[in-house]
Amino acid sequence: MDYKNTLNLPKTPFPMKGNLPVKEKEMLKFWEDMKLYNKLTEGTDGRPLFILHDGPPYANGHIHLGTALNKILKDIIVKSKFMSGFRADYIPGWDCHGLPIEHQVEKEMKEKKASLSKIEIRHRCRAYAEGFIDIQREEFKRLGGIGLWEKPYITMDYSYQATIIEQMQKFFARDEVYRKKKPVHWCMSCLTALAEAEIEYETKKSTSIYVKFPYAGNRDGLFAVYPDKPIFMLIWTTTPWTLPANLAIAINPTFTYVAFDVGGEIYIVLKELVEDITKKAGIREYTVLGEIPADALIKLSFRHPFIEERDSAMVYADYVASDTGTGAVHTAPGHGEEDYETGIEYGLDIYSPVNERGEFLDEVEFFRGMKVFDSNQHVIKKLQELGRLLHQEEIEHSYPHCWRCKKPVIFRATEQWFISLDEYGLRQKALDEIDRVKWIPTWGRDRIFNMLQVRPDWCISRQRTWGIPITIFYCEKCREPFWSDESFQNVIKAVREFSADIWFEKDASYFLPQGITCKKCGNATFVKEEDILDVWFDSGVSWAAVCKQRKELTYPADMYLEGSDQHRGWFHSSLLTSVGNQGHAPYKSVLTHGFVVDGTGRKMSKSLGNVIAPEEIIEKYGAEILRLWATYEDYRDDIKISKDIINRLVETYRRVRNTLRFLHANINDDFDPASHGVPYEQLSYLDKWLLSRLHRLIERVTEAYNNYTFHAIYHAVQNFCSVDLSALYLDIAKDRIYVEHKNALKRRASQTVIFETLISLLKLIAPILSSTAEEMWSYLKGYVREESVFLTTFPASNKELIKPEIEEEWEKVWRIREMANKKIEEKRVEKVIGHSLDTKIVIKASENDFALLSKLGNELKDVFIVSQIDLQQGGTETDIIISKAEGEKCERCWQYATELSSATGEFPNTCKRCADTLSSL
Repeated sequence: MDYKNTLNLPKTPFPMKGNLPVKEKEMLKFWEDMKLYNKLTEGTDGRPLFILHDGPPYANGHIHLGTALNKILKDIIVKSKFMSGFRADYIPGWDCHGLPIEHQVEKEMKEKKASLSKIEIRHRCRAYAEGFIDIQREEFKRLGGIGLWEKPYITMDYSYQATIIEQMQKFFARDEVYRKKKPVHWCMSCLTALAEAEIEYETKKSTSIYVKFPYAGNRDGLFAVYPDKPIFMLIWTTTPWTLPANLAIAINPTFTYVAFDVGGEIYIVLKELVEDITKKAGIREYTVLGEIPADALIKLSFRHPFIEERDSAMVYADYVASDTGTGAVHTAPGHGEEDYETGIEYGLDIYSPVNERGEFLDEVEFFRGMKVFDSNQHVIKKLQELGRLLHQEEIEHSYPHCWRCKKPVIFRATEQWFISLDEYGLRQKALDEIDRVKWIPTWGRDRIFNMLQVRPDWCISRQRTWGIPITIFYCEKCREPFWSDESFQNVIKAVREFSADIWFEKDASYFLPQGITCKKCGNATFVKEEDILDVWFDSGVSWAAVCKQRKELTYPADMYLEGSDQHRGWFHSSLLTSVGNQGHAPYKSVLTHGFVVDGTGRKMSKSLGNVIAPEEIIEKYGAEILRLWATYEDYRDDIKISKDIINRLVETYRRVRNTLRFLHANINDDFDPASHGVPYEQLSYLDKWLLSRLHRLIERVTEAYNNYTFHAIYHAVQNFCSVDLSALYLDIAKDRIYVEHKNALKRRASQTVIFETLISLLKLIAPILSSTAEEMWSYLKGYVREESVFLTTFPASNKELIKPEIEEEWEKVWRIREMANKKIEEKRVEKVIGHSLDTKIVIKASENDFALLSKLGNELKDVFIVSQIDLQQGGTETDIIISKAEGEKCERCWQYATELSSATGEFPNTCKRCADTLSSL
């Protein structure tokens, strides 16, 4: 007789195969059609607010794995906050001004051999950015993210541009902005000044040289008793090209120097470095002539090594170090921050004979027109010709590079606009605010604090076109700068109506107050500033343009979340602008994630061939796999990705999906929690164990969401699905669910637990596996009221159901069960048994194990998934004996029994349990 139709076999329309690349698009359309985001944010229902303010990605190019990771992490947080009872409005943004877009437009112009005006370049840049906003918006939505995608904030919107100028005006109004000729990081490729935030430090090979500066004074006094030989001050530098701009030699006032005779010449260096220098230069014999204190050395004069008519002044500087070089530093005030400060102190010219392309001016003898880096070998050659080079060697050192074009930069003195960090205490105020912010991870605090503590004043001017103009005027006659509250307001009003392009379309008179004259010379004609504002200022005032102006948001925001490079970028500029203009930080907490690297920890690089595009993964596996990847490792470190890792994630996803499917299959169309639910007191000991594990999982996962430790969620859910459910509870519960009478207490009890587990799991994984959770939720329409899983809240952990004593006892049971399974497997290999139901177990238990297993009563056999079990009290150690089950196999439940119903009876070849069940159907 075929008893299959008498069993309660699992059935569900939820497909085993996810087919995510297709199914996810259906879910996206479902959310869009039902207006999910609107439903999440509608009404003022008293929910507390949590605002994660989006750091704007740059509107240039398709998204990559780094931007995908960033948006997925933000989406997980936003959804988890909604499901934690918050109102968590999310307004995505885009950063639109700046060099990368301008470079693309210039590239297109060169290819077409076209020449455009500034306003034409700006129009093309705007169109380029608009195109990529639309592209990236669809790519971000495809990741499964929710937000106000149709009304994002965009830094090139007219109102946003006007806000940038408003915030800039406040710095000018407080006199915190000044214009000065100072050495700044200068990119010779991008042809513009760069701020500290736009610098990346990479390892660079350079030629370091030891150079002889000849003594230019007479031999009286200090050198009177020295041999009649040429005397030289030795300096060391890693930038030979800066020697044409040398104006001084810096020494440390606390150091003691010595003169030593090498035969034909006398050198002066730091006493502690003599041995190191002579060894490198191959000098085997020398005689120390005497010590020279710094206060005596400062009074001497030395001549430039190859510019005969120029002396190099001796100056003091505390930054001169004693661990490398010669103890004397070549000083070019136009080509270094410290050199500049020393130059100002000693009244030296801020001399920088290099143009914007990094070429020496015509005034530079020997090297005119040369590119500075190309000139290094020519400078060395000239020193060799004149006998002024002692030694040269190749070194590797950390060197500043442009963050955009990745090429080395130089320090070059030019007229720039700066925000002073110390004149009115901005630096200290910002440092104080850092300690009022929660930094996740905690080392973020030290990173931004240390950067801010030592950074120079903020260079805010850029010599480019696509950006917000620095809306300052100059007297056409004497170049005296001019601005006023009225001139700023005129500009702001015009920009709000016509965009910042109007600055480039109109003359100065269009914006200036009537009758204005230069305070310095009385002239009445003015010209506009040509420089634009640092783009970090643009995004850095998003708190003012977005958080303060959109009624659904808050200021300060609850969280900023970006990559660790933003401690010097957006976190940094936002802090300075907000502290400067509002007196406090724009964020309450800052969360940082690492960079995406390949499986071996290397950076993603086209040259290495290890780049994986998000669409590759999405088109083949689905965005759910990317979302799972974002939680796979601790994202606060660098996050690895490779084909092997993707395959592991796919396997994890299948395990979770199949667990959900199996849970649903055992309640689908066969369980009504209102009428079939079983109270806790009537649940089996095994059911109570699973509920304890489930509520512990709820507690752990909700805590991990609150602490943003998403990798803990990944591992907790994976372990719960694969071990607690699949390997243990569901494996055991199959028998009672399939075989028992439909309404048997034992069966309904398991269904009660399975139902709660399924609903809870869906809610817990929804912020991460959003499409999958929503798909399963759609199959629960008869069980749930909410149209979407995201319109629910996380399950609450019931601490009364978390029973440590029950879990502890079951851990001991699982240990004994594992012992039995190993022995069953041995018998299976020996062909004594096939399935575990072919087995009889005799457990000769120790006193403690006997007491424990006795508590399970009739459930003991179910737990071990065998046909017969004999529990006996044994010795001090528990022993298990495996044998073939006695009797015959029941044709319905496949368990062995010594007595089966007659082959000719009503229910032939069935055990008593099955016969009783069948008779009651």
